[in-house]
Amino acid sequence: MAAATKVAAFGALLRVLYVVLPGLRWDWRPVMWGVAIVTMLGGAIVAITQTDIKRLLAYSSIAHAGFILAGVIATTPDGVSSVLFYLAAYSFVTIGAFAVVTLVRDAGGEATHLSKWAGLGRRSPLVAAVFAVFLLAFAGIPLTSGFAGKFAVFKAAAEGGAAPLVVVGVISSAVAAFFYIRVIVLMFFSEPRPEGPTVAVPSPLTMTAIAVGVAVTLVLGVAPQYFLDLASQAGGSSCADRPVRATGRLRRPLALRARATDPAPSGELGPWCVRGLVCSGGLVRYGLSRAVRPWSRGRCPCPQWWRSR
Repeated sequence: MAAATKVAAFGALLRVLYVVLPGLRWDWRPVMWGVAIVTMLGGAIVAITQTDIKRLLAYSSIAHAGFILAGVIATTPDGVSSVLFYLAAYSFVTIGAFAVVTLVRDAGGEATHLSKWAGLGRRSPLVAAVFAVFLLAFAGIPLTSGFAGKFAVFKAAAEGGAAPLVVVGVISSAVAAFFYIRVIVLMFFSEPRPEGPTVAVPSPLTMTAIAVGVAVTLVLGVAPQYFLDLASQAGGSSCADRPVRATGRLRRPLALRARATDPAPSGELGPWCVRGLVCSGGLVRYGLSRAVRPWSRGRCPCPQWWRSR
C-alpha cells in the first residue's frame, strides 16, 4: 500500500497539473511549495522519534512524498522523468523493505520494536545486510537507486527555479539518513538479546520480492542513465514542455504543425489534434469541459486558435 497508493496518487497529480491545469501553474505552484516543505520536514522529524520499525518507514514515506513533489514543482520535462524514475525506484525499495520486516518475528508475531532488532546482523547476517541495502537506498546513499532518484528530482527542481526547495530537501535527507543509519548500527554493532526474535523462512513470493527489490535497487543506483532516458521517453507526451500562454494561443509541437490546414472560413473551428493541450482562450470563453478534450480528434472550440497562428 505504501508504494502502490503513492504511485497512483502522483500519476493522477501529474495528469491534473500538467494536462488539465497547465495554464494555472502560477496558482498551484505556491501551494505545492508549501505542501512539499511541510511533508519533507514533518515526515523526517516525526520519523526520527519512532521506536517501531513499521511506523518509522511509514512516516519516512511522508518525507519521500515531499521529495517527489520537488520534481512535480519543476514543471519541466526533466521534472516529469525524475518523478517517474523516483516512483519506480521507491516502489521496489519499499516493497522489499516491508517484505524483510515480515520475516523478523517473535512469540507475539512480527517483531517491529527497534530494540528487538539489536544484533540481528550477528543472528541473521544475510537478512540484516539485505535490509541495510534498502535503508541505504531510503537514505539516498550513492550507488543505490535512492541516490539517483533524489539527485534527479533535486536537479530538475533547481533547474526549474525551485532552488530553495532543494535546500530544504537536502536538509530533510540528512535528518532522514540519521534514523536509517541508526537502525543499521543497531543491527550490526549491538549485542543480540537472548530472547531476541527469529527470522522466519520466507515463502517463494516473499523471497522473489526481496531479491527483485535488491537487484533493482543496485542496478538503478549503479547505472541509472538508461532508465532515466526511459522515464524521459515515457513522460514525453506530457505538456510540461509546452506551456499555455495567457494570450489564448495554443502552442503545438513541431511534429504536429504540419497537420494543421490553412485558416478556415469565418466561423469554422480549428482541428484539435494535440493530446491534452488546453487553449486558455477556450478555457475562459467556452468552459473547461468543452475546452479540454485529450485523446480526441474532434474540433477545437476556440476560434482564437486560428487568429493566433
